[in-house]
Amino acid sequence: MGSERTVAVFGAYGHTGRFVVAELRARGFRPVLVGRDPDKLKALAYGTEAHGTGAWGVEDRAAGAYGTEDRAAGAYGTAPDIRTASADDPASVDRALTGAAAVINCAGPFATTAAPVIEAALRAGVPYLDVAAEIEANLDTFAHYAERAHESQALIVPAMAFFGGFGDLLATAAMGDWTAADEVHIAYGLSSWHPTAGTRTAGAVSRERRGAGRRIRYTEGRLEHRDDAPPTLEWPFPEPLGPRTVIGEFTMADVVTVPSHLAVPEVRTYMTAEAARDFSSPDTPAPAAVDERGRSDQTFLVDVVVRSGGAERRAVARGQDIYAVTAPLVVEAAERVLTGRTRAVGVASAGRMFVAPDFLRALSPHISVELFT
Repeated sequence: MGSERTVAVFGAYGHTGRFVVAELRARGFRPVLVGRDPDKLKALAYGTEAHGTGAWGVEDRAAGAYGTEDRAAGAYGTAPDIRTASADDPASVDRALTGAAAVINCAGPFATTAAPVIEAALRAGVPYLDVAAEIEANLDTFAHYAERAHESQALIVPAMAFFGGFGDLLATAAMGDWTAADEVHIAYGLSSWHPTAGTRTAGAVSRERRGAGRRIRYTEGRLEHRDDAPPTLEWPFPEPLGPRTVIGEFTMADVVTVPSHLAVPEVRTYMTAEAARDFSSPDTPAPAAVDERGRSDQTFLVDVVVRSGGAERRAVARGQDIYAVTAPLVVEAAERVLTGRTRAVGVASAGRMFVAPDFLRALSPHISVELFT
């Protein structure tokens, strides 16, 4: 397999990383499994993890790698490529990216990992993508690397995940031929939210950075911190969800990605109250697999409304498991980056880097999308 199909996955054995590795393999890429813990990398590659899901993402097929190194080599074409690296050891990250055509960073908290992996990608001259949902980490990526990446014609795509990238694609597609709008509203209708350990850690880092009890919203063309409680209201989700109580200004990474390229002074995100309670409770367990692809039973409906004057446009998306669906999002992005189907250089969000309606159509095996423009 040529090096142009080799993609390093930093944080390969994490919850989302495993889905990304499986998606890369399913699409004919050769993933390089990168992480700090060599034993966890081997367990991923050879399917010996306690939960039984290896790099193939399917429990019965994953068992044993398919059981031995020789059989795994047959599945990969050669033995699985395992490389130990840590974000605080630049030389190890450089070695991890040797021979890779691109790197996908799945290792949070991204406040810690994004900059070191971006620096290594710039040194190696390869595109960088990540699945960061942390607002502050994404702000850092735009602030610290926009000029440098543009000057070197590098490609950096942050937040290429369910939160941040997907909402941006939907909002961009809904905008259609509008060059500006008054408001973008992104309402997340999650049936439940069982956060991973990585999600909890990243959330704690973000809360620490912004200050205890403070929240963020995007209004009048800028981010502002607030100390009051977010509003609670009802959102008219389409069927089958219907009207639901949501937490207003439950701010996600979309407030970074959407206004990074769209002329919209107000960007608001909302979360179903039940999912917000799940996320906030320390007793909510991590996601549990319910199907052969390792997905949880969580379902989602994302309702995006764009308003300009008295006109309104809308995009609605439905699917299963916000962590699992991040894999086709970021792998589709990597495929497009590596085949030259991009619209920008430097640091760019999904909606700026790619043709949004076409990108969303490519996700149809995983997500259903309706545009009302």
